[in-house]
Amino acid sequence: MTDHWRRAENIVSRIDQLAAISEDPSYITRRYGTDAAVKAGNMVLEWMRIAGLQARVDAIGNIRGRWLSDDINARTLVIASHIDTVVNAGRWDGPLGVLVGLDLLECIISTGMKLPFHIELIAFSDEEGVRFHTTYLGSKVVTGSFERELLDRRDAEGVRLSDAVRAIGGDPSGLGGEGIPAGQWLGYFEIHIEQGPVLYEKNIPVAPVKAIAGQVRAEVIFKGMAGHAGTVPMDQRQDALCGAAEFILAAETLAGGGGSISVASDSGLVATVGKLQIVNAASNVIPGEVVCSVDIRGGDESVLSRGHEKLRLLSENIGLRRGLDVEWKVVQVSSPVECDVSMTALLGRCVAAAGYEVLELVSGAGHDAVPVSAVSPVCMLFVRCYKGISHNPQENVEMGDLAATLMVGDKFIHQLSEIWKYPH
Repeated sequence: MTDHWRRAENIVSRIDQLAAISEDPSYITRRYGTDAAVKAGNMVLEWMRIAGLQARVDAIGNIRGRWLSDDINARTLVIASHIDTVVNAGRWDGPLGVLVGLDLLECIISTGMKLPFHIELIAFSDEEGVRFHTTYLGSKVVTGSFERELLDRRDAEGVRLSDAVRAIGGDPSGLGGEGIPAGQWLGYFEIHIEQGPVLYEKNIPVAPVKAIAGQVRAEVIFKGMAGHAGTVPMDQRQDALCGAAEFILAAETLAGGGGSISVASDSGLVATVGKLQIVNAASNVIPGEVVCSVDIRGGDESVLSRGHEKLRLLSENIGLRRGLDVEWKVVQVSSPVECDVSMTALLGRCVAAAGYEVLELVSGAGHDAVPVSAVSPVCMLFVRCYKGISHNPQENVEMGDLAATLMVGDKFIHQLSEIWKYPH
């Protein structure tokens, strides 16, 4: 058994321990600010302290551990991912990057390796944005880009984000002091499962990420007229659900590259309606109001922008034809992000040195690297996951792929250290 394999087994054990912490005992769910999220954070905090890191919980609830270089004026390499989850999640999305990062630091500490830069390992408290619809809360605080108006956001139970921060021992007034100034960043390194099938189908364990797709999230409200299901003629109805259904299929057509409404064939644009609410639903009532989400993503900003505008106009046209009022509310916008060329190339060389084919990928999922890219060079390493399945209890990573990840991660830290031994 190789050392990397033994280290991989230790990571799997920790993954399982975190997976046992959930809001619901029947499946994994850890939303921001819940007791389960706090308990998981405290577990990671203890592991960091045992490893020898200077570890703490910051004002938003991020778990942060630092390993200091002998050079007090050195820059900081941040290794990070998140430990919050979607509802009914898999166990690897997020925690993999935190726990691999912790293992890499444990190896550095145990070997007495001297570094020309500081390393800060961060377990971000909220990347998924499930509870308050506020993705990247944790990383926005660390990058100094947190929008204070978000503190007034309420969850489904009416709890304000500011109150949720206080409930976990955080400090809404102290968020502005938690950022790492732009000039102090050396770079950002995130390890994450691919959440797609490319590596699985090609039988490649790891891959550098060259870019992260941009994203527009919106809430679309179709308002018609509720009525009796047995007495209103079909040609006189203002059925909000039928309007929403037409919109959902139009979104599929647009992103799929078919028909006259296509933005561009093979554009990489994807569109998803993942949430649908029929207001005051009943089997014998014509739906009078329907609220649906729409998630549009693409690696090309112009294609993404055109796709967003076409879908918005489509919703309006559907409303006009069907006698419906349509409201389009943009919830979140993030532009496509190019990963740092030099760091990504170095990561590719480490993959090759470990004996694997180098295949650079574009991430269709958003990551904390998105807000970090505004203040630091960023790079990411994708890890193969079972059939590309994610946000699902079937999410899994094989032990051999985890060992390969550690091998590449070790090489990357060592090579980066060699580069930064010389003045920059």
